[in-house]
Amino acid sequence: MIEVKNIEKSFGETKVLKGISTVFEKGKTNLVIGQSGSGKTVFLKCLLGLFYPEKGTISYDGKIYSNLTANEKATLRSEIGMVFQGSALFDSMTIEENVMFPLRMFTNQSVAEMQERVDFVLNRVNLPNAHKKFPSEASGGMQKRVAIARAIVNKPKYLFCDEPNSGLDPRTAIVIDNLIQEITDEYQMTTVINSHDMNSVMEIGEKIVFLQHGLKAWEGSKNNIFRTDNEAVTDFVYSSELFKKVKRMYMEENQ
Repeated sequence: MIEVKNIEKSFGETKVLKGISTVFEKGKTNLVIGQSGSGKTVFLKCLLGLFYPEKGTISYDGKIYSNLTANEKATLRSEIGMVFQGSALFDSMTIEENVMFPLRMFTNQSVAEMQERVDFVLNRVNLPNAHKKFPSEASGGMQKRVAIARAIVNKPKYLFCDEPNSGLDPRTAIVIDNLIQEITDEYQMTTVINSHDMNSVMEIGEKIVFLQHGLKAWEGSKNNIFRTDNEAVTDFVYSSELFKKVKRMYMEENQ
């Protein structure tokens, strides 16, 4: 579980985060949504420890990050998996080497132990025969699955995903969404996803935090979002005719 209490973050005279509080629960897919400039990226970087809030606290399973020692922070970093927006694979490494990289960094496992784990996670993301390929030989969807395999290879407690469906076609995006949700449930990780993809919200949004101008404007689940009368949320989510139709269908089925 990750608990955020009243965090504020500024850059010069510009206050980007303005007292955000929320809780991200273990074993759930937690989505952070909002328009460009809402503070999503800065918020995610604060959760990752890349930015330090001027006020407020961020706690990982009851441990306040700012109170941790350097060694404790290093241990926490080893418990975090990250799926970057562009996958961020190393072009000069094979898929196998990319996935093994966190094990080489954070563990003292033997080569045989690392290989066994790499084989397991590549099979888990349905890439059992991709070991010797290079990222340039893989499709966008395959690269995302490699990125997920790398993120979970060290059995993290916390998984962060930054726009995991960016650049993917709708069918592949659904595959990636379902894979993230399955792995979150399977490993009982605390998963936080930055997204602007409304399909992701409707598919896997067990907890949704909507940011607007650096504030938490709304939070709830994918079912709650159909019932909200928060104008900022409805303007953002139902800006397309598709989601207006989805809402009407949902309300008719649940009357």
